[in-house]
Amino acid sequence: MSGFFGVASKKDCVLDLFFGVDYHSHLGTRRAGMTVHGEEGFNRAIHNIQNSPFRTKFEKDIEEFNGNLGIGCISDNEAQPLLVKSHLGSFAITTVGRINNLEELRDLCFSKGATHFLETSSGVINPTELVAALVNHKDSIVEGLTYVQEIVKGSMSILLMTAEGIYAMRDRYGRTPVIIGQKDSGYCMTFESSAFLNLGYHHYRDLGPGEIVYITPQKVEQKKAPQEEMKICSFLWVYYGYPTSTYEGINVECMRNECGKLLARRDMEAGVHVDSVAGVPDSGTAHAVGYSNESHLPFARPFIKYTPTWPRSFMPASQKQRNMIAKMKLIPVKEMIHDKKLLLIDDSIVRGTQLGETTEFLYDSGAKEVHVRPACPPIMFGCKYLNFSRSSSEMDLITRRVIHRLEHDHVTDEILKEYADPNSERYAKMCEEIRKISNFTTLRFHRLDDMVESIGLPKCKLCTYCFDGKE
Repeated sequence: MSGFFGVASKKDCVLDLFFGVDYHSHLGTRRAGMTVHGEEGFNRAIHNIQNSPFRTKFEKDIEEFNGNLGIGCISDNEAQPLLVKSHLGSFAITTVGRINNLEELRDLCFSKGATHFLETSSGVINPTELVAALVNHKDSIVEGLTYVQEIVKGSMSILLMTAEGIYAMRDRYGRTPVIIGQKDSGYCMTFESSAFLNLGYHHYRDLGPGEIVYITPQKVEQKKAPQEEMKICSFLWVYYGYPTSTYEGINVECMRNECGKLLARRDMEAGVHVDSVAGVPDSGTAHAVGYSNESHLPFARPFIKYTPTWPRSFMPASQKQRNMIAKMKLIPVKEMIHDKKLLLIDDSIVRGTQLGETTEFLYDSGAKEVHVRPACPPIMFGCKYLNFSRSSSEMDLITRRVIHRLEHDHVTDEILKEYADPNSERYAKMCEEIRKISNFTTLRFHRLDDMVESIGLPKCKLCTYCFDGKE
């Protein structure tokens, strides 16, 4: 995943840019960059942040930066923002999204005269560089950005900064947010609305799906109107969005409280009896608070997250190392676990490894029972629109491994539809298999209809592909 932040200010923008980008640290783990434009032109810094927080790598850079325009990002993979000189002039560009037809578009660029792209040591090209090349196929920046929206399969949101202003574009179906903030000195544009709250900005507006605007310190000018159809990622609220952020008018923390409330109502109908409710920190905590408030069961913290060393469990590239870190940083409070029946809420079950190990150490600490309630439906399909999932194969998902075993490797689209239906026998068998593998006392996933209700947008406005396979 990635996140970006930009500033167009009547004053020096460097500190706003620095802190605005830093507030996206939960969305990326490998690369970060900042570019500003001032009297001396463009100035850029890009650093590897795999083993250091963003702020420690850029503290020296901001002493040398000055300018009233700036963009920056934190990314899982590619180095950006990039600086480009072309027939459209000089500009800096940063992107959030995923290109599924990258090789096809690379060959298209070659056919139109591109001679080369820089190649990484892993043999791939930088998607942001490819996007810049596509923009340059057209006679204006707006035409080029529109072209990118039309030709990229996946999703692509962009900040493109010239010497005079910043173009902000939300991806065609609005799968990720682009939000504009305003204060007396100018404007900012951001993935996370919470990134500008402490910088003195207030919410100006969200861009609509596919909308393009041009932002200067004085104004926001619409260059392309939004389309009606939207498919914003539903997992944004459940898991990777920051709790203090609001998208489409719906706050993440409030949604998670509502989600927990609806999970509790289902359990109250079924008559589940436990001593306390806990959330797997951090994203599971708000869901657990909502569950506790609705069920009147006490909220507890039977384990505490140790963050000084590893603030994010998905930071290392190695899955084995991430699993180990996730295990090491949750420290049990045995006095709150021993001889207790616990209900545990996590944001999701993806591979099944981490939550299974969490359950194991609860039992090792003396828990009587561990009832598990994921805050979303079973993940049946790897995301093909955003880069927040590291799964290289559908078989990385515990659901698909279980399904293939139950179906003896004969799995069709119709069979998968049955497994995604919470009222089907196949769904019940899959859940029971996952429960046994992970040694949960009981397992009940959030239903898709309840999750949609928790968000509060019509289902047709949400992307639920990873849960039901519907595009």
